[in-house]
Order: sequence, then structure tokens, then C-alpha cells
Amino acid sequence: MRCILAAVLSLLAGCENARFNLPGAPGDPALYASIFPYYIEVCAVSGMKKKPGFGFEYRGGPGGHAVAYLNGVCRDPKQSYPTVQLCDDSEPSADSGVGLSSNGHFSNAVWVATPGRDFFFNGVLRPGEGVTLDSYRRTQVRAQQLGILDGVKFHKEVFDDMPAGMTRHDFMYEASVASDYGISLGRGRFCARLPVDQGQMQRVVTYLNAQNAQYRDGKREFEMTVLGDNCSHFTHNVLAAAGLWNEWPIDRFVLISAFSFPVPKNEFVNQIRRSNDLPLDDPVALFRDAATRQALQRGDWLPDGPGAIATATPMQENNEIYDTDVNLIFYDSPIPGSFRRYFDHIVADRRYTDLTDNLRHFAAIYARVDADPRPPEWWLVHEGLPTRDIPSFMAFDRSYRAYIDRMNRRTNLALMAVRQATRPVVLTARDPGGRQAD
Repeated sequence: MRCILAAVLSLLAGCENARFNLPGAPGDPALYASIFPYYIEVCAVSGMKKKPGFGFEYRGGPGGHAVAYLNGVCRDPKQSYPTVQLCDDSEPSADSGVGLSSNGHFSNAVWVATPGRDFFFNGVLRPGEGVTLDSYRRTQVRAQQLGILDGVKFHKEVFDDMPAGMTRHDFMYEASVASDYGISLGRGRFCARLPVDQGQMQRVVTYLNAQNAQYRDGKREFEMTVLGDNCSHFTHNVLAAAGLWNEWPIDRFVLISAFSFPVPKNEFVNQIRRSNDLPLDDPVALFRDAATRQALQRGDWLPDGPGAIATATPMQENNEIYDTDVNLIFYDSPIPGSFRRYFDHIVADRRYTDLTDNLRHFAAIYARVDADPRPPEWWLVHEGLPTRDIPSFMAFDRSYRAYIDRMNRRTNLALMAVRQATRPVVLTARDPGGRQAD
């Protein structure tokens, strides 16, 4: 069975080197958070190649890892175990959030939470600072001070690779750096942001705490598997809790999972497509999508909307600890290669990667829908919905029209805020007498 699965995966895997750059500009994090205070950012991060001679020697595969950052969510300070809650801030700032990572090392938790966007991604590195033995160690010291692994236990076999003379406590933080915190020290990343509202984020918080609660007392152990329950199952289902799409089942029959399992870079593409390319001007198509219909009816929200942008960040190139020729591959059909094509499309169109272009794109769609004179009866006639669905569609269409109208106003306000914040300052010269010089 293992040989069969290995053959399947080798056929599906892409093999090109990843270059962690995208066109466009996601904008200043503070500006983004002022417009979208609650957002989920899921990242496909590269494999990691640690150089020998620096403690725990780990070299991950090219499939990489998946992590998530939740702006507006904080760790619960009253708990000595990974538990989260909405932050107390009335308006979350750019660094009011937690980074989440699910790791096969953990036995009594699915995920751990790292406070603060900057530390989660960059550790203690200052702008322009490389990864040295000193900054590598300082990042681990800071992680211990934050208590990221408080209450977490590792599977016993993980300690088989513990270097001589190292305590188990120190080894846990050593094994977690660049995977569960300080991501950019050893990995490049592609990330996809999804703005949500406070209610959606609360549902995500409830989901996360329930996931960890089932393992907290240690009576049941968390077991991560590549095909049945991996880090991308975790991030996919975090987004499902917010309403982006349906939940991905875990622990399915192995041959089913072998041909249908989430992997980080594929999920990056899937998230950007889902949050940008739904047919917003076709209410019947939206109605027929069960997850979209449910999102609007239960949460007054559609998965496709402004602010859902892609970003890319290379790992720290000036690096004493990790090799920098990292990779992140697709698992794709070898003939159609659809994920590769979709990824190239994302790279080629700035509306996926530049916040201003993204907002303009959605403002144009909302304006077009607002100006469309076709009533819901027209859609019923031309799309041929079954008679039994007509009452549900009419109710859906009313919610859809109100949503489009509301989002049209919000998107134009957001566009004005971005333009104002990025408007260049024009300085004028004045002579000593205070008069403007020619």
C-alpha cells in the first residue's frame, strides 16, 4: 500500500522551484487592518532545509507546511494551554492577532498559537537583520517567554532525535522554530487573506477551541497523517468555520484520501479563486452553490469580496542556519496541470495581489449589479430553477441585492481610504521670508 501511495504522489507532484514573489502591493499592514480589522491569512510555506551543526537537524519535504494568522484573535491569558478568544481591543490593530500552526509533533493539541503577526512570521529579526546563531537563539528565548508551548506535549518518539545535552523543554522550542513560529527564518511563503466580520471570527474561535479540547487531557492523542489529517486539512477547515467553503473530511479511507487531500500550495490557489472568482453578477449561480447560499442566508456574507488578496514573502536570504534554495510544489494532474495554470493567472492579474486594483475590481462589479435592471423573475425564467426552489431563491435574491448595495458603499469608502493614505505628499520650497519660491 505504501508503494502504491508513493507512486501516486510522485505522479501528482510538480517539480519546479518556487520563487516567492508576486506583482502588486498588498499595502501597509496598519492600513489593511484599519479597513479589514478581522481577517484570516492562510499561508502555504516552503519546505525547510536546516544546515547541519545547529541543534535539531530537520529538512522537510517540498510539499511544505500550512499555517494561519487571525487578526483580531488573541490567546486567552487565563489558560496555560493553547486557547484563543477575540481580542479585547474594540478595533484590532495590525499586530492584534495570533499565528496558528498544526504540527505532527503534538500529542495533546491540534494547534498552538503565537501572539503577534510580526513575531509569528519574523521572530525577533529586525528589518534588514539576517538569521544568525544569535538571532536564531533569541527567537527561541522569546518564544519560551511567550509560553507558546505551555501545556503542550510532544509524541515520545519525537525526542528520539533530541541532541545530547539538550532538555526536553528546550528541544520542543528548537523543533518548532520556523514551523510553529518565526516562519521566515527558514521558509518562504505564499499567503491568501480573507476579510471576515466579528461574528465569523467568533465562529472560528469556537471551532479552534473545540478542536484542541478533545485532546487536552491526554486521554486521546492527536495523530497527524499526510493523507488523512494534515496541516492543510486544519487550515482548510478554519476557513470552512468562517463560511468560505465546506469542511474537508478527515481520516477517510486511504485510497480515497490519496486522490483527494489538501496540500498547501494547492489550497493557496483554491482560496484565492474562491474568494475572488465567484460569479457575483449571477444570483442563480450563487444560489446553486450550497456553501455560498448558506453563507449569505446565515451570515449575510459572500465568500467572494474585496480585500481577498495574495501575498508572497521569501525566506531570509542572509542565513547562517537554513539553506535558502527552498521549494514548494503543487500536487496536480500531470496532463492538465490546472493548479499551475491557475497560479500563473494569479501572478498575471494584479487584482489578485494589489489592494487598490482589488478594490477597483469589486467596486466595478457591485456598480454593474446595482445598475442591472433584470428582476429575480427574469433569472427564474432564463435559468430554469425547479419550482420547489422558487420561494428560497426569491428570499435569497432579496438578501443578495441588499448585500451588493451595502458592499458597493463599503468598497468605495475603502478605496477612498487607500487613495488618501497612499497619496504622495507634495513639498513646496519657500524663501526665508515665508513666500513660496518659483
